[in-house]
Amino acid sequence: MRDYEVVYIFDPQLAQEQVREKLDRFNAMITNDGGEITATDDWGRRQLAFPIRKQSAGHYSVVQFRAPGTALPEFERLIKLDEGVLRYLVVLHDGEPAAPMSLATRQVARDEDDDQGEEEEED
Repeated sequence: MRDYEVVYIFDPQLAQEQVREKLDRFNAMITNDGGEITATDDWGRRQLAFPIRKQSAGHYSVVQFRAPGTALPEFERLIKLDEGVLRYLVVLHDGEPAAPMSLATRQVARDEDDDQGEEEEED
């Protein structure tokens, strides 16, 4: 079993309840194949960098899960068939938090961590 993270971009026309139903169905696919959901984060509606299927915004959701690699091909096939999903991306989870931070915010957080490390060394 390995740790994965999937980012979904749903059609902005979908109601919040429809998005939840789709997420529940996708999560059930993972758990039915022997996996487990470790975290879910709903980022809400956000502007897209470029139009996808003539949509300029999308509803973002991030799910972290643990599953055997053999479960992924069928999982991805079923996501591709869902018309409510504009885009998705499944990657190996490397331990970074699933938070909608900008690159500048992440850099500030890293700089603060570095400053704290230097203060501890001086003591």
